[in-house]
Amino acid sequence: MSTDVTAKSPAPAPPGKSGGAAGDGLLQLVMDGMRRNMRQYGMLIALGLIVVLFAVWTDGDLLLPRNVSNLVLQNSYILILAIGMMLVIIAGHIDLSVGSLTAFVGSMAAVFMVKQDLPWPLAVVLCLAVGAVAGAVQGFFIAYGGIPSFIVTLAGMLIFRGLTEIFLEGQTLGPFPDGLQKVANGFLPEVGPNTNYHNLTLLLGFAMIAFVIFQEIRDRKRQQEFNLDVPPAKLFLLKLVAIGAAVLTLTMLLASYKGAPIVLLILGVLLVGFGYVMRNAIIGRHIYAIGGNLPAAKLSGVKDKKVTFLVFLNMGMLAALAGLVFAARFNAASPKAGLNFELEAIAASFIGGASMSGGVGTVLGAIIGGLVLGVLNNGMNLVGIGTDWQQVIKGLVLLAAVGFDVWNKRKVGS
Repeated sequence: MSTDVTAKSPAPAPPGKSGGAAGDGLLQLVMDGMRRNMRQYGMLIALGLIVVLFAVWTDGDLLLPRNVSNLVLQNSYILILAIGMMLVIIAGHIDLSVGSLTAFVGSMAAVFMVKQDLPWPLAVVLCLAVGAVAGAVQGFFIAYGGIPSFIVTLAGMLIFRGLTEIFLEGQTLGPFPDGLQKVANGFLPEVGPNTNYHNLTLLLGFAMIAFVIFQEIRDRKRQQEFNLDVPPAKLFLLKLVAIGAAVLTLTMLLASYKGAPIVLLILGVLLVGFGYVMRNAIIGRHIYAIGGNLPAAKLSGVKDKKVTFLVFLNMGMLAALAGLVFAARFNAASPKAGLNFELEAIAASFIGGASMSGGVGTVLGAIIGGLVLGVLNNGMNLVGIGTDWQQVIKGLVLLAAVGFDVWNKRKVGS
């Protein structure tokens, strides 16, 4: 049976309609790409919408350079905790002790620097070591003792909170040395000629844009070499433009005030470092493997106990770093420090795309989730919403994020 291979040529588009057709095609590409990467882009779009909402609601006060700088400083310790918590959740565990460990390390820092008058760099190293040991002890009981992480870290939460009260004797202890305070509250120094902007911040911002574009192009070429699906060229270009515009906007806002906060550089190093580890390093692949399918990971030769141990050791160090930043920011160690920090970090991870079942999530997602909470807190404070309703709204946001994850899984499964 023959088949007619001839076809009518399509009718020419009416004058003035070709641009609209091209626009519709680009819009279709964007929608298709979002559907395929809904988990990755959903919260990023939500963050943008929240920023726009509060920027309009506050008559632009949200995006004032001073407020943007304060937003970074106020949420730095939660973002540090969220990075570590994301790795814990990807591995299929949970850590309820990080808030109390943050307070405990802050109390140790106060004892070292205020009571014993140790040099602050040495005290920082000792505090990070304390956090690593605390995380390693919990990791040992979880990985090699077989005790569920929920129970071990719940016990750790009580223990570290009690030790904080003991070391501080129920009192607030401070102040901290100026050097440590500058780490949490300081800004990069002024360099170069007077341009009405912070030159070093501009330089770092442009370098970040170049690095991100290079990394995205490199990852795309690598995926093509392995015959993996990649977004269409137009959608990829649109993604690069959006990322560049976002980084440039943040850079200009910070550069028009006092420059980039030092703690932002710390966050940048953590984001790039842990992002590389989770994407490219063997240990990162193993973390995803044990969280996604533990029996299969064991059969593949993954040393699940060692990986779990290292994940909690890392969480302890990041909790110690967050404790130092928090204590230095407020220039005192308090027995009540770190309250609900573990809940904020867990919420940031789930809002940022982590899955309850493990094996899913990114370091960038943890940062996005933390920023969603931070912008919500800051925006609601600016418009005068009470703390009672703030808790309700944040709870609804967390419920919506986890509900979206469940819905997305069901849709993919069907």
